[in-house]
Amino acid sequence: MSLQPLVPVWALALVVVPLLALTVWQAVVAGRRGPDGAVRPGAPRAAWLRRTGAVVLLALIGLGPSVASTDRDTSVTNVDMFFVVDRTGSMAAEDYGPAQEQERLDGVRHDVVSLTEAIPGARYSVISFDSQASRQLPLTTDARAITSWADTFRREITRYSRGSLTDRPLDELRSALEGSAELHPANTRLVFFLSDGEQTADGEPRSFADLAPLVDGGAVLGYGTPEGGRMKEYDPDVDPADAEYIVDWSQPSEDGEPVAALSTIDEETLGTLAEQLGVPYVHRTEPTETASLVAGIDPEQVAADGRRDVTSYRPVVWPLALALVVLLGVEAWFWARSASRSLVRPGERAPSGTGVRR
Repeated sequence: MSLQPLVPVWALALVVVPLLALTVWQAVVAGRRGPDGAVRPGAPRAAWLRRTGAVVLLALIGLGPSVASTDRDTSVTNVDMFFVVDRTGSMAAEDYGPAQEQERLDGVRHDVVSLTEAIPGARYSVISFDSQASRQLPLTTDARAITSWADTFRREITRYSRGSLTDRPLDELRSALEGSAELHPANTRLVFFLSDGEQTADGEPRSFADLAPLVDGGAVLGYGTPEGGRMKEYDPDVDPADAEYIVDWSQPSEDGEPVAALSTIDEETLGTLAEQLGVPYVHRTEPTETASLVAGIDPEQVAADGRRDVTSYRPVVWPLALALVVLLGVEAWFWARSASRSLVRPGERAPSGTGVRR
């Protein structure tokens, strides 16, 4: 049993304290005799004791005695999934799949759709990054929107590329996670970071370690091979079949022909990123199942830290209210009885036509 006031305590005290002081004082002085020995006028002590009891009951009702009840949050959307997708030019390297002839982005498309299907009913969001980061989709329960995005998104246009760093989406991811924690603190938050980890811009990437407390699970998914793969240029106005491979002009030509640039996976960077987020690193080489990546996440169960335990309070005021009604009923009966006794009945008139003797 606990108290959950129905109104602010100060407002309750403002009403109850003066009434209680009045009724108690009147109960004390009721029935006392004055200096002349006569009983002082006013209601009897029993009446003021009833009124004191009514005020006390009113105060107790206002304090809201309640019974606490802890239940499981059965909300359907109790998992927030964040996909952080690398769209830099290196993700078009052709070293993915059984024959290592597919683009790494093909693996990203498969895994995003597969992970979405693995936890139905969750809320999903997509953050992509290339030369800059942007939130492609805010949190949504529409899994079809995620599937459509995965099927249609493209990598960065080659001529706009400014190199890559894995910390590009850091600020955007922080904002998304903090927003989720503030609006839905009971939800489980999963982060899936899909990248080849290649660093081609100047500077050291910032750490993701301060985001770890906001992350309950997920994985860093790495794409590519140590041997590397070639990448075609991307221009939306050019048919992909006619696109040329990106050339590495820093390498000496072979037989007068320029050497195609190769992109290799940086598993050391990806492993460090996984440690910072507190999630495992998984190397993805072909479109296999992803259910094992979320095997430990069951949206129907309470999170291990108990954040989904929801405590509610059920007011138990009906016995007090019933007692108050009884006291008010007794008070009304005494008021009615007193009023009927105080009525002044007019004298009966003499019958008409009757003479009066002198």
